[in-house]
Amino acid sequence: MPNKTRKNPFNKLRASPFDIFTLSHIEVLRASTEKIFGAQNIKTAAGIAFVVLGFLFLYKVPIVKTTIQKKEPIVASSAFKSLNKESDVFRILISKENIDLPVKQAKIIGGYWETSETTASHGEGSANPGERGNVVIFAHARVGLFYNLKDVKKEDIVYVFTKDRWYRYKVGEVKIVYPNEIETVAPSEKEVLTLFTCSGFFDEKRLIVKAVPIN
Repeated sequence: MPNKTRKNPFNKLRASPFDIFTLSHIEVLRASTEKIFGAQNIKTAAGIAFVVLGFLFLYKVPIVKTTIQKKEPIVASSAFKSLNKESDVFRILISKENIDLPVKQAKIIGGYWETSETTASHGEGSANPGERGNVVIFAHARVGLFYNLKDVKKEDIVYVFTKDRWYRYKVGEVKIVYPNEIETVAPSEKEVLTLFTCSGFFDEKRLIVKAVPIN
């Protein structure tokens, strides 16, 4: 007898034996599930699950926002409030990092310095340039504010302008701290310029730049 070529029964379906095996089992599983629970009940349960997941997502989002807002205020050392100094600073310039901002005084409200949305802030009670003490200037880590502060390095020059003259400082230290480490912005015996902004995931840390006056 002449040899007859046996036809592959799977060619007509254009699928491998494994694919058909898998599909057949899925079909059996689906049919069994519908038989036990009913097709309508399965659709209803899926719809309810989808709605519940949606509510859970909406419920979680405000919690994340609230957490971020709680970390945003800037803690002011109690020693600054007793000093009660008026700010003479009106501008800060770090030309190398393209930072050139007006500066407004930040009042202490409930133990926190206010943070301007449009300018840099000079912490109330902190020293003015040319005085002994800590000159504290800060701003949000946003484009157009202190976003580029992350690029500042040691030896960079910072200019601070007052109503009468300008002062020059050289960066000596750049570090990351947590908001509760307020000693980094506490009053000091010698003149020092402290710049800082938010840093890290969800702004949970602070980027600190310390600079000393130079002639």
